[in-house]
Amino acid sequence: MFDSKFAIVLREDLAVWQKLNVTAFLTSGIVAQSPGIIGEPYRDRAGNLYNPLSIQPVIVLATDGQTLGAIQRRALERGVTTSLYVEEMFATGHDVANRAVFAEFAPEDAKVVGIALRAEKKLVDKITKGARMHA
Repeated sequence: MFDSKFAIVLREDLAVWQKLNVTAFLTSGIVAQSPGIIGEPYRDRAGNLYNPLSIQPVIVLATDGQTLGAIQRRALERGVTTSLYVEEMFATGHDVANRAVFAEFAPEDAKVVGIALRAEKKLVDKITKGARMHA
């Protein structure tokens, strides 16, 4: 149905609140990069209007920190733009602070806790190799 795949990979040892928080932030980055992924507003039988949602399913995967680093490297090597969340961002409280702490790290030393990408299906499968469906 879709030529592309939208995947989020989370570090498996995060607390539930962290997984939910990271998923929300990473999703917003993919939507910002691909606004066409958002469909039409929803309307219930009573006529109430609701926000539009993604037209494409989102696959949520989990893995360890080492594999997340490999996924980040594979995405960079293939030129796939991702949304990335590093561990130190949990200690900040706003966007400017997030950007500042994010800028302190390079791919080889970032403690990645989540990554999201949307690209051609086979490419996403190759990049996310080693991650499994989140339980």
